[in-house]
Amino acid sequence: MRHKTLFLTLKVFAATGGIEKVCRVAGKALYEWSITNNSRVEIYSMYDKNRDGYNNKYFPNEIFRGFNEDKIKFILSSIWNSRNTNTVIISHINLLIVGWLIKLLMPQKRIILFAHGIEVWGKLNRFRRITIKSCDLIIPVSQFTSQKLTELNQLDTNKCKVLNNCLDPFLPLGKEFKHHDALRHKYGFKKDDIILFTLTRLSSKERYKGYDKVIQAMDRLKTKYSNIKYLIAGSYDSEEIKYINNLSRDLGLFKDIFITGFINEEDLVAHFSMANIYVMPSMKEGFGIVFIEAMYYGLPVIAGNKDGSVDALLNGELGTLVNPLNVNEIKNAIDSIIENKSIHVPNRHKLISSFSYESYKHKFEKILEH
Repeated sequence: MRHKTLFLTLKVFAATGGIEKVCRVAGKALYEWSITNNSRVEIYSMYDKNRDGYNNKYFPNEIFRGFNEDKIKFILSSIWNSRNTNTVIISHINLLIVGWLIKLLMPQKRIILFAHGIEVWGKLNRFRRITIKSCDLIIPVSQFTSQKLTELNQLDTNKCKVLNNCLDPFLPLGKEFKHHDALRHKYGFKKDDIILFTLTRLSSKERYKGYDKVIQAMDRLKTKYSNIKYLIAGSYDSEEIKYINNLSRDLGLFKDIFITGFINEEDLVAHFSMANIYVMPSMKEGFGIVFIEAMYYGLPVIAGNKDGSVDALLNGELGTLVNPLNVNEIKNAIDSIIENKSIHVPNRHKLISSFSYESYKHKFEKILEH
């Protein structure tokens, strides 16, 4: 029987977050691996619409099936079609019950789980511990996630094989994007302004990305750099925008903080290219794809040293790691880059060799063939 892999996901195309990016790229790698090995792969998504609703350049639409939020149909179809499957890959722990049921009914099936970040960092409840131990293999996206998951849940470390996320193979090169005058004019930036940039969701329930600490660091830098500006992009809730606005007013920085709201993917390259420094001293990044994207476009990066960001910055080889709770460290890191940007520009060769799609695919294939 030809080897067959079933990849179960929550969303692939219906959202633009980090986990969805992982699913798209992993799906592409699985499809190419199946071609090389004369095997088959099918990709099921619980929340996506049917296959024809997307401009999918990652894999053929014929291997993708969206269940349009029909959870019961998704679960039953996954179990039924796993009968002729050798390996079932689960994209998120919220789908692990499906893998557990498959393992319960067909113990010979190989179950693999992706572990991304905060969803597996805490002590799992009793049922989750039972289901996760049914996995034959777990793929954490960073060393930090692997460590947190195994330490708190008494999991066999040999079951975990870390696979860092990678750059999307379809990212535009960005060479044609310079500091657009039109984009600068849109935000009111002058030619000599120093632009700090953060791309993240702003949520009052998830206040761990560190943008408030960056604003406080700006307050300490403003005397030295009167032309420093901070651009924060991403969707937000009303409570969080109020919090940021109040903080900016209290520090006298209200005219220097720019909150864009959601930005379309096709507009991100221009924003990366316009910025001088990418800074996001987060405390709860599973990996942080946005860091490697910022470095791909040549930006010096500042990240926190207490989460998966450490993997994305290769333990500080590609960027600057700071204590995300220490405003002075963040201030000093920004100051150092402004003073001598050239020594902080990421090593492109090291970035590509570590986080290119081809490198990712090779590592993924080795894990699958183990």
